[in-house]
Amino acid sequence: MTLTHPTRPEIRHTAGGSASDLEGMLSQVEDALASLGDALRLRDSNAIEGHAQQLQLSLERAVQAFHGAARAGGIPAPLRKRLVKASGQVAAQRESLVRATVALDRAIDALMPREAPALYGSRGWISSGASSYQA
Repeated sequence: MTLTHPTRPEIRHTAGGSASDLEGMLSQVEDALASLGDALRLRDSNAIEGHAQQLQLSLERAVQAFHGAARAGGIPAPLRKRLVKASGQVAAQRESLVRATVALDRAIDALMPREAPALYGSRGWISSGASSYQA
């Protein structure tokens, strides 16, 4: 689903390719970021997975296109600003996901502590620190 963005200035043509192609790719990235943000807020794991994959594909296409445009003559300033903003949003979502993962790991550790590993004594018996066998 592609959203229209009426506040974005019209951009004509760049030397490396159509600015409208770059505009479309950047719009896909922005839309995928928004969808992923919504899924993260709703804590919908299936939607998060799907939107994260879509964002990754959109980012890969956009990065290739923007690299080509940069080598061939430059990227229009409005698109450059939007790309920087999208990059910041990706970083913010990544940080949010890392924090949520750490919090989840801590909760799991608190609810289900790891068992101490079983140790073997000199005679092959399992030792739990204090031996009930005296030699």
